Amino acid sequence: MQGEHRIVRARVSGTVQGVSYRVWTRGEAMRLGLTGWVRNERDGSVAALIAGADAAVTAMIERLWQGPRGALVSKVEIEEAADDAPMDFRIIV
Repeated sequence: MQGEHRIVRARVSGTVQGVSYRVWTRGEAMRLGLTGWVRNERDGSVAALIAGADAAVTAMIERLWQGPRGALVSKVEIEEAADDAPMDFRIIV
């Protein structure tokens, strides 16, 4: 997917910890050719930095609403970011 480069921060709330949400996110991001990271937050949400072609980032945002089997997403908050993304997609502990 080509187009303008975009970087966003995402926070996903609901039943998103203990259901392999981070592993699923990393796999989906890699399939879309994205870079960034994903991590669990203390409040039970999952945070991510997602970078890549605008169309791929938009597709990933849509997928965040689905998540893996067992996830129940109640909210996805997105904000544009100016961070530098890593060259790959990482799970941060």
